[in-house]
Amino acid sequence: MASLSTPARRAAAGSRRAGSRWSAAMDRRRSPGGAGWLFATPFLVFFTLFLLVPIGIGLWMSFTDASLTGHGDGVFVGLDNYTEAFGDSQVWQTLGNTVWFTVLTTVPLVIVALVMALLVYTGMPGQWLWRLAFFASHLLPVAVVYQIWSMLFQPDRGMLNSVLQTFGMDGIAWLTDEKYAMWSIGLVTLWWTVGFNFLLYLAALQAIPDHLYEAAALDGAGAWRRLWSVTLPQLRRTTALIAVLQVMASLKVFDQIYLLTKGGPNGATRPILEYIYDTGFTNYRLGYASAVSYVFFGIIIILSLAQLKIFSRRED
Repeated sequence: MASLSTPARRAAAGSRRAGSRWSAAMDRRRSPGGAGWLFATPFLVFFTLFLLVPIGIGLWMSFTDASLTGHGDGVFVGLDNYTEAFGDSQVWQTLGNTVWFTVLTTVPLVIVALVMALLVYTGMPGQWLWRLAFFASHLLPVAVVYQIWSMLFQPDRGMLNSVLQTFGMDGIAWLTDEKYAMWSIGLVTLWWTVGFNFLLYLAALQAIPDHLYEAAALDGAGAWRRLWSVTLPQLRRTTALIAVLQVMASLKVFDQIYLLTKGGPNGATRPILEYIYDTGFTNYRLGYASAVSYVFFGIIIILSLAQLKIFSRRED
């Protein structure tokens, strides 16, 4: 066979390279990664428009004197808003209320949810009814929760005070006494949101392999020993997840407090988010409210990282 000339060999090599590039391009187009980006594009667009862009605008606004009244032209004021925030007694008071609410609700929302899940998982009669009863309150909107508990907390005709008076006890000013207001809101929050944690625990319990319980039973472990030696260790990661989620949710409390007490009495239940809301939309200081919100955001980030670090060490 006659050998190809040098120009012919170059042309053939160029054709092969072009063909390989075309094949590579088609492979990339057919690759799962390319399809993934195509399907993720709508989410990324909305994520950018409705989260990243507002975060950027709010961050810039925190360095200005922006106001809803129009008196502030958004003039750059540097760190003045942040300096004022760190010296504002209202910021620290409302932040203290928020931390107290978080401590007050996180532990019961973890323990009560675990107990509820264990009761259902152990085979109580009418499991479907118990699951519905434990989770149904979580489906209610906050306005309905407010209506229910505002009637229960009424000082004169409320059911809770009626029960206390039946036993010869004095009624309690549940929402107007500084000693009981935060405890009352904690009770409402426990009743309203424990269903979500209950569902997470129930799913985790159903995922525990049966052979672990069988092996423990063969070793002579009773019900309590299986609980302490098998069930609870298997729920460590779920407990860590629930604790982190609950702390984040409690730090962001606003709705039930605003509807039930509006931060009263005398600011005893006012959370920092309500202070940010009042500062921005009642006092019209958008720039300062943005600065306070970013200070609070930084605190949440620090607490989240600390929690993850603590739980990861325990897991190791």
